[in-house]
Amino acid sequence: MTENTYLSEAEAKGEKIVQVPKQDKNCVQPLRKDWRDLDVHVYIKIMIIGVLFCWLFNNVIWGLIGDWSDPSWSHGILIPLFSLYFINQHKQEILNLELKPNYIGLLFLICGIIFYPLNIVHFRYGYLNPLDMIATLGAIVLFLGGWNLLKHTWLPIAFLIFAVPIPQRYYVALTMPMRFLAAKSAALMLNFIPHLDVTVNGVMINMTYKGDVLNPPLDVAEACSGMRLLLAFLALGVAMAYLYYRPIWQRLVLVASTIPIAIICNIIRVTISGFIHVLINPKYAQGIYHDMLGLAMLPVAFGLYYFLAWFMSNLFVEDTEADTANIVVRKSK
Repeated sequence: MTENTYLSEAEAKGEKIVQVPKQDKNCVQPLRKDWRDLDVHVYIKIMIIGVLFCWLFNNVIWGLIGDWSDPSWSHGILIPLFSLYFINQHKQEILNLELKPNYIGLLFLICGIIFYPLNIVHFRYGYLNPLDMIATLGAIVLFLGGWNLLKHTWLPIAFLIFAVPIPQRYYVALTMPMRFLAAKSAALMLNFIPHLDVTVNGVMINMTYKGDVLNPPLDVAEACSGMRLLLAFLALGVAMAYLYYRPIWQRLVLVASTIPIAIICNIIRVTISGFIHVLINPKYAQGIYHDMLGLAMLPVAFGLYYFLAWFMSNLFVEDTEADTANIVVRKSK
């Protein structure tokens, strides 16, 4: 009898290998490959738990839906869809898990349920209500499925935080430094235009072109702070880092890079608005033209993001052909 030992092609290329939990030899149940393979009673349990969950957090859910009508948070409606997509990416592992209830999750669940009315009556801090809802959802998963299920669902659950609007006072505190930075950076670039004198007063960019004062001055308003792009791009950056298999350090770099990329794109946007304001017509730097320019920054942001991803992928090139050529084959008789 001859026994050969080889490395698989996937292992030689360094690709991600999906592992499905081992099945008991005495178990005749086939591996589940699709959500339709679940028993009907499982869907009934999910429906009952979902109805109770929505009933308990009814006000929070409708409040979030209302907040998503704000252009600054319009991306929030996509976040739950992304979370469901993340879960679907690991459906084979999830469908074949051996689920064991964990009573630590029951303790967290009770704490989450108690905290909700306590916050409404006593603490009265609205931002904690949606966070408590997300934490309670995680507690339900831990209680019913144990750590094995939470291992595959913790990030889709935590990703829901991106759908929760930041309190207004924190939002303003974050946008003001970004508005100041965009105004100063744009003014620095605009001063390269001949015969143009640019000064910055807070978030207002005052311009004098060929001796004529341009009115009104260019206002880097709250909508121009880049916060919308930053929040949406940060969420997408986390999603891309999660979906594409990479070493952990590359994923962290990609997530962290979304912040400077969003800030750089916003500076470019304000600078281009300034050029249009001076050299073309101020009306083309406002209204729908201003919004279109903001949308045009999305491809720029993604281009910078993918360039960074490509650069890191090619920073260390593994010689897979050489590695495959050096595979030792052992034979035993």
